[in-house]
Amino acid sequence: MENTPKKIAIITGASRGIGAATALRLASEGYDICVNYLNNNEAANEIVTKIEALGQKAIAVNADVSKETEVVRLFKAVDEKLGTLDTLINNAGILFPQSRLIDFDEARINKLLTTNVTSYFLCCKQAVKRLSTKTGGKGGTIVNVSSAASRLGSANEYIDYAATKGAIDTLTIGLSQEVAGEGIRVNCVRPGLIYTDMHRDGGEAGRVDRLKEQLPMKRGGDAEEVAAAIAWLASNESSYTTGSFTEVAGGR
Repeated sequence: MENTPKKIAIITGASRGIGAATALRLASEGYDICVNYLNNNEAANEIVTKIEALGQKAIAVNADVSKETEVVRLFKAVDEKLGTLDTLINNAGILFPQSRLIDFDEARINKLLTTNVTSYFLCCKQAVKRLSTKTGGKGGTIVNVSSAASRLGSANEYIDYAATKGAIDTLTIGLSQEVAGEGIRVNCVRPGLIYTDMHRDGGEAGRVDRLKEQLPMKRGGDAEEVAAAIAWLASNESSYTTGSFTEVAGGR
């Protein structure tokens, strides 16, 4: 029996939370993984070690994906150390402490926009260059991680964060149409209340437990549940799906 060809994925923001869970899920399905991270070298290397224990290749690449020169360096590292890209998972993002719009300042707004939006555009640009059949690529998939906040607005807490995720939704729609004829499928997951460290970044580590009773399913979600949806969208099993949104949000 012939071996299934290796697939290669870049996952941004993969040292923790949904990104880390997705790295392990894709590795379990036979992908070699680039674990992109910004600050936590130790956590990123722990994920690499776990991926290698699954029998896959992995590299950890420190890069600020809101900066084009660093995105170019990230993708070149994958070209050189892993091989031909198949999948990009855009996951990197930040959240600032809960606040009303009237208390936002320019620095907060612009930092969120560059980290949560510019990074996705820059990574998509490099991925499309490699995946497009128009430029000699073999096709592939892009999965953008948005948020249920893009639909709900996050009033009194994070409307700036929600707005950045609304931009990602629009990017998904537009880019999916732009490259559908070039062998590239672009889809999106919108997680809801998921148990990750991001809530601690927002100043309320217990936010999921405070709000979970408002959900039809009456519970928060796990990062692994989001990773399962991402893995399906990245795979050939979703071969007729592009420009879609998968809600992983407990019914809300």
